[in-house]
Amino acid sequence: MAAQNNLLLMYVFGCCFLFSCQEKVMEISRRPNILFAIADDLSYPHMGAYGIDWIQTPAFDRVAREGLLFSRAYTPNAKCSPSRSIILTGRNSWQLEEAANHVPFFPEKFASHVEILGENGYFTGFTGKGWAPGNPGQRNGKPRMLTGPRYSDIQLDPPTEQISKVDYAANFSQFLDEKPEETPFYFWYGATEPHRAYSYGSGAELAGKSIDSIDHVPAFWPDNDSVRNDLLDYAYEVEYFDQHLMVMLQELEKRGELDNTVVVVTSDNGMPFPRVKGQAYEYSNHLPLAIMWGNNIQNPGRVIDDFVNFTDFAPTFLELAKIGADSSGMAPMTGKSLVPIFLTDQAGKTDPSRNAVLIGKERHDIGRPNDQGYPIRGIVTEDFTYIHNFETDRWPAGNPETGYLNTDGSPTKTVILNQRRVDGNTHFWNLSFGKRPQEELYDRQKDPEGLNNLALHPEYQAIKENLKEELFQQLEAQEDPRMVGNGDVFDSYEYAQESQRDFYTRFMEGESFNTGWVNDTDYETDFKE
Repeated sequence: MAAQNNLLLMYVFGCCFLFSCQEKVMEISRRPNILFAIADDLSYPHMGAYGIDWIQTPAFDRVAREGLLFSRAYTPNAKCSPSRSIILTGRNSWQLEEAANHVPFFPEKFASHVEILGENGYFTGFTGKGWAPGNPGQRNGKPRMLTGPRYSDIQLDPPTEQISKVDYAANFSQFLDEKPEETPFYFWYGATEPHRAYSYGSGAELAGKSIDSIDHVPAFWPDNDSVRNDLLDYAYEVEYFDQHLMVMLQELEKRGELDNTVVVVTSDNGMPFPRVKGQAYEYSNHLPLAIMWGNNIQNPGRVIDDFVNFTDFAPTFLELAKIGADSSGMAPMTGKSLVPIFLTDQAGKTDPSRNAVLIGKERHDIGRPNDQGYPIRGIVTEDFTYIHNFETDRWPAGNPETGYLNTDGSPTKTVILNQRRVDGNTHFWNLSFGKRPQEELYDRQKDPEGLNNLALHPEYQAIKENLKEELFQQLEAQEDPRMVGNGDVFDSYEYAQESQRDFYTRFMEGESFNTGWVNDTDYETDFKE
């Protein structure tokens, strides 16, 4: 009798185990919701989960704790619209024709992953900043919604005049209210924070932050009170982005949707400070990334040290939605799905092939003669960063006489410019605004902020040449026009906003402009090299 009871218990246990396993398989097999949260101009170190303590980001930290924290996530192009174009298409910017540039016409031939999800049963939408700035154009004869329909009508009274009036979290709730039952959703939460401008002193006044709490000022800026207060104001807006994310997570939890929602939190490019946003250095391209997905993330709380980049998002979302890449209508994607990282239980390095990322840029903001850009390509490995500057006679952050327009106006920018003008101190100016050699090589282990260019050091020549060869081989395989002598095509594409075309000539002829993102003192019309 005891033996029969034991057999019965084993049978019952086996059935329960089988049922629970089947339930788990069914849960994973469901097409999940996707919440894609993207800050505007936020660099890698500046989330609490990475160990910083003068910026508080409990929502991001929760996503990292209950999911995955990525230590080496990069955008290939550190500027708003090209970075977002990469996210949407799964292709590097040099593979996107006009969309390689800032403020472009988006080519009709490239579908966005949000459009494809919407055409395959997902309820889609966005709040705040979607794909921008630029002209999305049309697709199949209709105006494009590259990130889905807009949900930004619900407004609030923001804590400063510089913070958006869009109530991101409330608009997300409205989106969820409108979502049909049993329909998976994709929502793009695009904050405009911590994009400039800032209310100077808001970090200290409104958040009670102290400049003494900042444990490190990057060595490519002066360390003084103006710069530290600028960092605190940036921190205040980072926290504002995170506060809305927290409300969204709580809303999903209340509705019973959180466990089946893939939550991705990142930024489009680095912080809006000199030598960062719009450039191609560590703080420019290295970005925060955390991803959670209920119980479907194996061994949650892992830190992933694989190199991942923004071309990986689109193939990830298509795989989660069970949409075949070949039949999706997307152009061939360069990125690789992150789903295998979700489903392994390994931390650290999980995929030996993820050992480097490519970075680069073409034309960003206005201000150079003939609407020229500043073409760069580079490769980042665990040990080194190699950068190739193609047009070294051009100013990397824009011309001095037109205000270095590829660097937003800020107290930090003003401090650096004034040190050169008033004191004759060119050290920080050279790092942020001065012309560059064709090749740059930085030892990421010894020199993580990229201050000591090793490209001409004899002992590093073999390393430099190997990295250059690897970079150019990959670019050739990706059919980069720069590799076949057709790089000038990027300068031939028109800005989508007519007011920005041929800005340099019109400005130098005395036409009055208010660009809106630099200070009046940034224009160095009497500059002499």
